[in-house]
Amino acid sequence: MADNPLKIYLVLGEESGDALGADLLPYLESQAKKLGRTIRVDGLAGDRLTATGQTSLFDIDDIAVMGITAVVARLPTIIRRVRETVTDIVAKAPDVIVLIDSPDFTHAVAKRVRKKLPDVSIVNYVCPSVWAWRQGRAKSMCAYVDHVLAILPFEPKALADLGGPPATYVGHPLVQNIPPQDTVSHPNDEKPVVLVLPGSRGGEVTRMLKPFGETLQILKERGNEFQAVIPAVSRMRERIERETESWPVKPLIVNSEDNATTFTNAHVALAASGTVTLELALNRVPMVVAYILDPAATVLSSLINIWSPSLPNLITDQLLVPEEFNKMVDPQRLARYLEELMMDGAARKRQISGFKNVAKIMKTKRPPGQLAAEIILQHAMK
Repeated sequence: MADNPLKIYLVLGEESGDALGADLLPYLESQAKKLGRTIRVDGLAGDRLTATGQTSLFDIDDIAVMGITAVVARLPTIIRRVRETVTDIVAKAPDVIVLIDSPDFTHAVAKRVRKKLPDVSIVNYVCPSVWAWRQGRAKSMCAYVDHVLAILPFEPKALADLGGPPATYVGHPLVQNIPPQDTVSHPNDEKPVVLVLPGSRGGEVTRMLKPFGETLQILKERGNEFQAVIPAVSRMRERIERETESWPVKPLIVNSEDNATTFTNAHVALAASGTVTLELALNRVPMVVAYILDPAATVLSSLINIWSPSLPNLITDQLLVPEEFNKMVDPQRLARYLEELMMDGAARKRQISGFKNVAKIMKTKRPPGQLAAEIILQHAMK
């Protein structure tokens, strides 16, 4: 093998990017080996990448914020971390930079690096949601992104239509864990499991727990027997346990890392809008979706250009999942949606049928990380 390794620099900003990076790393190593090369990976890392032996330039919790209010509060730190990352990239002179999700942070880095290292290849893993809002970003990305690795099947066409950089649908990591169609059999016992998913970030949990708790109370008052279960990320578990202690319907708090088992045992779900809706759909769990925007972001809601923010709806181009947002998040209405889905009737069957179509549309012949690694190494070797 050649002595000079291919130098890859990962730029990421939160757990989702860390998970993608950890999935990508072994494919980069194996694909490079087939090419007679080795790799050296530098940059940022969260817990999962760190567990593989990677080190991080700094703790990514410094920049793992979402929502305009939270970003503004931590802006000085974020700006400092952008500068530090750019300085480190210039010093290490990588063959390719991989931006993984967190576009507000990763793209700020990429724009500055492109000015200092105009010849370095930059690959963006996870397309920013330009198809949803701020569509002008697509065209501006051409100045500092060479290729986009899309994890949703409609994104390459959306980018092309908006004049963005070339893109390839590599698949979503969740697709690797799709259970076989004939093995999904959610329990239908006397006390069905109602999953409650208020989000993984502090702001989301603050906004969603109260209406979700009220929804469960109404569902109970209407004569429904069920077990409420909340999968929580480790950093939010203690807080969720504390804030749900006074709920009339006492939920069981479980580890979100066990979602594969948790979702298999679920009957219905009440979920905050986000990637979890795709995970639920792929596990054929009927759901109701709700979301309350960050107060500052509400002002910008008129810029949203999609007919539905729920991924199962967008992927199938059908209104499969009922969804309520901002002032329309009414626990009385959410409870009635859930009640209908808890019955083995038309509403439940329609969602499950639609979710099978979601899985069919998203299926890829190879693991997402494998195809992503091939494209990244192609750019590294240019």
